[in-house]
Amino acid sequence: MTRQQTLSFMLDVGIVPVVRTTSAESAIKAIEAIYKGGIRAAEITMTVPGAVKALEKVADQFGDKLVLGAGTVLDPETARICMLAGAEFFVTPSLCVKTIETAKRYSKIICPGALTPTEVVTAWQAGADIVKVFPAGAMGGPKYIKALKGPLPHIEMIPTGGVNLETAGEFLKAGACAVAVGGELVDGKLIKEGRYDQIEERARQYLAVIAKARAEMKAGA
Repeated sequence: MTRQQTLSFMLDVGIVPVVRTTSAESAIKAIEAIYKGGIRAAEITMTVPGAVKALEKVADQFGDKLVLGAGTVLDPETARICMLAGAEFFVTPSLCVKTIETAKRYSKIICPGALTPTEVVTAWQAGADIVKVFPAGAMGGPKYIKALKGPLPHIEMIPTGGVNLETAGEFLKAGACAVAVGGELVDGKLIKEGRYDQIEERARQYLAVIAKARAEMKAGA
C-alpha cells in the first residue's frame, strides 16, 4: 500500500487495537484473534518483550491484509528498526519531533502523542498524520476531544485511554477520526487464560459500535 492508502485504510477501519502483552507469542495470537474478529489494523507496542520479532512475524503472516503499526515508539532509532520489521505506522506516547521527521522521510504514517492544545498543534505542524490524544479518558473523555476539535477542526485526532465499548461511539461523535483501544479489547486476563475467542468476539463488538455511531452521525448530518 502507498502511504495515503494506508492512512485511508486506517481511518476506514476506525479502530486501532493496541496490543500490549507479556510476550511476542501472545501478541501474535492476539492479533490473529483481532483479525478473525474483522479488524484489519493493529499496533504492537515496544513494551512487549520481543516486539520487533513479533512485528516481523505478523508482517510475514498477514502482508497487505492487515495494516501493522508499532506503538510506544520513543525515538527515531526505534521507528527505523520497526520500519525494517514491517511496521507501516508509528504511534508515540509523547511528542518527539525527530520521530515525526523520520516517519515522514520514509513516507510512513505517524501518530504522535499529545495532550494539550499546544502539543496537538505542534504535532500537527511537525507533520503528524493523526494526533494521538493521550490520556484522553483522564481528561474527560469525549468531552475533551469535542473541546479540542472546536478551535482545531482541521486536525485529525485519535483518542487513547478511556476508550471502551460504552465510549467508543461517543468519541467518534465528538470528532475523533478513529479510536485506539488497549486492555478493553486485548485483555491481559483473557490472554493469560488462553481465551482468544473472547478477544475475537470483542473485536466484532467494537466494529459494531463504530458502524452504529457512524450511521447515526450520517443520519444526523
